[in-house]
Amino acid sequence: MFFQDEKTDAEVRADLEEKLWDGLASKSPFVMLGLNGVEDSRTRPMTAQIDEVDGNKIIYFFADKREHLVKGLSETSDAVATFVSKGHDLFAHIHGNLVIDNDRAVIDRLWNPMIAPWYEGNKDNPNLVLLRFDTGIANVWLNEGPEHLVKAALEALGKDVERPDYDDKRADVEL
Repeated sequence: MFFQDEKTDAEVRADLEEKLWDGLASKSPFVMLGLNGVEDSRTRPMTAQIDEVDGNKIIYFFADKREHLVKGLSETSDAVATFVSKGHDLFAHIHGNLVIDNDRAVIDRLWNPMIAPWYEGNKDNPNLVLLRFDTGIANVWLNEGPEHLVKAALEALGKDVERPDYDDKRADVEL
């Protein structure tokens, strides 16, 4: 029988951070994004655009300046995004600040055919706004399979089972 060495807290956080960025960048770039403490605090589905500058990953969103999310920035920049990976194997709750950053070079770099249909006139649409999500802490959970369901079913049948250890499957990660 082979035993895995237990990961250190730093290794767990680094692994979960890598999985989160991978999920956001390539597999499922969709999040629910909202502002904390505003009248319309509902989260909205948004497509994350990941940019990397000098090894730092930055999350951007294209938005319409007439939308409640953008208007709410006059009250607060305290934002939260929730993420579920395509295969439901990773979950995250990301905290940070949302700011308007209409840097034309970044807009040009991130613009793509998936964004264009939303904005008549494309990048020159007068209502187009680029939002930068200055991330702080992300609460990240990894779901690597039905282990907990199997153990719960066995326990329900009266079997003595060892509780699963989730210490290497969740962490608060600084982004």
